[in-house]
Amino acid sequence: MPASPMSASPYEVLGVTASASQDELRKAYRRLLRETHPDTGGDANRFRQLQEAWELIGTEDARASFDRIHVTVDGGSSWAPRPAPRKDTRPRARAYGHPGGWRRERYLGLIREWAGRGVALDDPYEPSLVRSAPRELRHLLADALAEESTARTLSDLGIGYTIWHDVSTADPASPHGADQKIDHVVLGPTGLHAMLSEDYGGPVGVKRGELAGEAVAGERPVHELASRAKTVARRCRVRFTALVIVLPDEALPESVVSLGAVRGAPAVAVQQSALSRLLREGVPGSRTVGGNELFDIRTRLQAGIRFV
Repeated sequence: MPASPMSASPYEVLGVTASASQDELRKAYRRLLRETHPDTGGDANRFRQLQEAWELIGTEDARASFDRIHVTVDGGSSWAPRPAPRKDTRPRARAYGHPGGWRRERYLGLIREWAGRGVALDDPYEPSLVRSAPRELRHLLADALAEESTARTLSDLGIGYTIWHDVSTADPASPHGADQKIDHVVLGPTGLHAMLSEDYGGPVGVKRGELAGEAVAGERPVHELASRAKTVARRCRVRFTALVIVLPDEALPESVVSLGAVRGAPAVAVQQSALSRLLREGVPGSRTVGGNELFDIRTRLQAGIRFV
């Protein structure tokens, strides 16, 4: 499967089209290396991206291999949903809702609208089509994939955890509130967590308790998550013990990054690979729940949660 729909292709990193000649590729690579080399005051991250792009398409053989999967339509590479194989037979966490379902449905409608009426899309997830789409469409699909990946991790937490996916936080009377949701509500011995799964296609920093950086493009996911968690907390008469934003490993410099506290609940950003450990050990500063309280919270959530 290709990389994230939000990540730039090696051609985009090098600033050339997919039809550029090998000589044009080489000239672009050398020019950008000089401009971005850290020893001459260039951007180290951009310099690294150029080297990674060159590894993918710098030789004719490597480029042919990349193009065969990511540029041409061969039916073998797609972001189409695929069932995840079971790794073991241990009981999984109880789960409700359809992770990534709302965003996939929204993506499919918008990608066909963007392609144009009367245009047949044999595979709306075909990589070259996705990469040519506007950022907002690619972000929809990237977040759907991120939600599905998080859901697979959460399911392996075991029967002591209960998860609700695609939880609506919208006012039912509002015609524009369908996308107001919490991606995952997770209840277990380490607390009640409100979670978003995000993929911005680039590195993410933190500024004043909010995710920041060029890739974030001015979005305010921490603020949005806190606001939506407040809606669910009021509706279900519960209190969230932590707010969690899950990001691709390469987006964060550390496995867990503190985002401060929001209305008394600690907020963190976590790498996808570190999520399971975080939820088993608990978010630093959050309180645990158990016994009758755990049962009571689950009952209230089951009665009050609505899905998008």
